[in-house]
Amino acid sequence: MAVSTAAQEVGLKRGEFAIAVHLGLIRLMVPRDGGRPMVGRDEIERLRSQDGFPEALRERVRTVGTAEGARRLGISPDRFTRFARAGCLTPITFYLNRYRAIVWLYLADELTRFAAREPQLLTGRSPGWLRDRLEGGADCRAGNWRSRRVERLLSLTEDPWARVAVLADTLDPVQLAEVVDDPYERAYLARLRPEPAFGPTGPVWARETMAHLMRADEPDELLWRRVNLIMELDNAREVRSAPRPGGDRRAFPSPASERAPAPDPRADADADADADADARSRSRSGPESDLVPGAPASVPPGPCPGPGPVHAPTGAAVPVVGLLARIGLRRRTSREANRRQPPQGRAPFGA
Repeated sequence: MAVSTAAQEVGLKRGEFAIAVHLGLIRLMVPRDGGRPMVGRDEIERLRSQDGFPEALRERVRTVGTAEGARRLGISPDRFTRFARAGCLTPITFYLNRYRAIVWLYLADELTRFAAREPQLLTGRSPGWLRDRLEGGADCRAGNWRSRRVERLLSLTEDPWARVAVLADTLDPVQLAEVVDDPYERAYLARLRPEPAFGPTGPVWARETMAHLMRADEPDELLWRRVNLIMELDNAREVRSAPRPGGDRRAFPSPASERAPAPDPRADADADADADADARSRSRSGPESDLVPGAPASVPPGPCPGPGPVHAPTGAAVPVVGLLARIGLRRRTSREANRRQPPQGRAPFGA
């Protein structure tokens, strides 16, 4: 059945159902052709057979905001926000208010476990490491939410290219083009981009906010995402190649060969005779390099320009470019491009 029908069957709202899918409480069936995900009827029966259904399931996906979360922990909303910004609490989802500001939501069950696990943080003065982190301007809410979402999406698929598509969503188009330099591969990753359980919903600016939050924005996280993307991309290329328009071009003749006439055996024989005569005349007149003034007799071919890999013939020994070297090369290239371009101001979020 469709996910909207399944949500009604188990008594959950759309947002609660999406969180249940994200937490792995409800399993979806994703068609191989990339259609809309479905829910098996046996999965609905499994949920109904659990103890305390549906209240227990609804309590596991219940979310709270800053005010209610602070009341649950017995602290002020300001202290709750400080914990979230320092990375002690990880949001599960968010929504945009009427001012298009991000409002983070937290699992009520996780807050209860946090209070039982860290009671010393709820009373007294905050520890030094937390104060130092906040004084440095840290805000881990978006990064923790992004990491949680990426890890969950990776755990839901074993297809190598689908895993690359999940990690590709964490980079902006410029960063992605530096790592995945093949445009056909980037188009394939765009087709495999994971969608929410209910598909793209909401206004365009809300979907743009979702895409903005999915992208890494800290230098350490950017480096980490690039490393993981390169490793997953190398693995996917070994398993299979990304589809290209027209399939295998080697199986089809080129337009020039279709218009070329069939070779004449007699013409080939005459050409061979002429070549032999030219060779005998060159041997009498001197070395072949004398025909081109200033050209050396033997010139080794130079390296191919550009940062892309050099494909050597089969059996030839080529140096293996390591992972760190590939990242360092692309980081140097991006720094050089930034030096060539004048700095631009960043527009405020939501503008």
